[in-house]
Amino acid sequence: MKIALLGYGKMGKIIEKIAISRKHEIVLTIDHDTLDDLTVENLQKADVVIDFTMPASVLGNIKHCFDAGVPIVVGTTGWYDQIPQIKQLCEQSNNTLLYGSNFSVGVNIFFHVNRLLAKVMNSYPYYDVQVEEIHHTQKLDSPSGTAITIAEGILDNLETKSEWVNVLTTDDKHDDDTVSNNQLLIESLRIDSVPGTHTVIYDSEVDTIEFKHTAHNRNGFALGAVLAAEWVIGKKGFYSVDAMFDFK
Repeated sequence: MKIALLGYGKMGKIIEKIAISRKHEIVLTIDHDTLDDLTVENLQKADVVIDFTMPASVLGNIKHCFDAGVPIVVGTTGWYDQIPQIKQLCEQSNNTLLYGSNFSVGVNIFFHVNRLLAKVMNSYPYYDVQVEEIHHTQKLDSPSGTAITIAEGILDNLETKSEWVNVLTTDDKHDDDTVSNNQLLIESLRIDSVPGTHTVIYDSEVDTIEFKHTAHNRNGFALGAVLAAEWVIGKKGFYSVDAMFDFK
C-alpha cells in the first residue's frame, strides 16, 4: 500500500518503520513543519491515511481525507464527542474511517476479556471495581482513551456502576478522589517513560482480583495501526477498531 502519515512524532516514525518492513510505501508525512503539504492532491497519492496527531487537528484532517476520498485510520483520541457528526458525514460522502482508542492486538484482547469479566462479576456485588492507568509524563490527556474504553466495557456489563470519574496523580498534583458508590474510578498516574499500563481491580474484604495489560513499548500500537490500514482497504463506511477482530 501507499500510506500517508498525519503526525510524524514518535508513533509516526514507528508506524513508518513497521509499514516499510511489511513492504508498504510511505508517500506523505505531515507534522507541524509540513502542514502546507496537507492537500487533497497529496492525500490522493495514498491508498490509506493513518492519523496520530492531536485532538485540535484531527477533525480537520478527517475532513481533508473525506474531500480526497481516501480511507483514514484514526488513532488520535479526544474527539469522540464528535463521533455522531463524523459518522454521518462519512456515510453521506461514501467514505471510509476506522477509529480506535488503541490498535494493539493485545489490548483489544484485553478489552474483550474485560467485558466478559465484568459480566461474571455482576453476580458478585460485594466486589468493588476501579481502573488504574499509568503513562509517561508527556501524555497530555487524562484518562487515556484506552482506560475510557475499559471503563465503558465495565459500565455496559456491571449494574453497580453508572458512570466513570477520573483522578489524576502526578509528582506535584493529586486530584480530589471522592468517589460515590455508583461511580467507577479511573485513577491516572503519570510516570516517566511508561508506554502504558492498564489494570482493572476488583476488591473485596477477603481478596483482590487484578487484570492487567502492560505495554513494553509502542510497537504493538504501531503494528495494530498498520494492520488496521491493511484491513480497511476496499471497505466503505464508519468502523471502530473492534470490527477488525473476530472474538467468539
